[in-house]
Amino acid sequence: MNPRIAGETFAQTSKIVLPNDTNVLANLMGGQLLSWMDITAGISAQRHSRRVVVTASVNHVSFDQPIKLGDVVTIEAKVSRAFTSSMEVYLDVYVDLANGKKKKSNEAIYTFVAVDQNGSPIEVPELIAETDLEKERYAGALRRRQLSLILAGKMKPEAATELRALFG
Repeated sequence: MNPRIAGETFAQTSKIVLPNDTNVLANLMGGQLLSWMDITAGISAQRHSRRVVVTASVNHVSFDQPIKLGDVVTIEAKVSRAFTSSMEVYLDVYVDLANGKKKKSNEAIYTFVAVDQNGSPIEVPELIAETDLEKERYAGALRRRQLSLILAGKMKPEAATELRALFG
């Protein structure tokens, strides 16, 4: 199976925040943003695996800045690392500013699993990180995965080589 370059997994979605998407403070509801991110991340994972993918977990979400009614939101997703059948997808959320620039407002990390026609996990290609940011996120993905496996009781702490190296 040929490896894929991280840039090939890029997916982007833009949405305008409408009244039905907001809470009583005229801020985008978190659940709506999670839905938009899930779809965008799923597209990224599907581009990497070239398979049907399912959301396995939402590992991290930050709601750093409120997104207001009328804002244009752009969500960028890219696979940060591929494991046997799972892929970590890193998302950056931006709000378009009046001057044509964009301001980062949120970020998230989702995990997807590629599945075959019976819904069973299937192997995915390796990922090649090229840019400094891609390499940073690629390295961090293994540490995040090891921590997740330890917390789930699926890995012994002493087997988490990346985490041990980080903490000495």
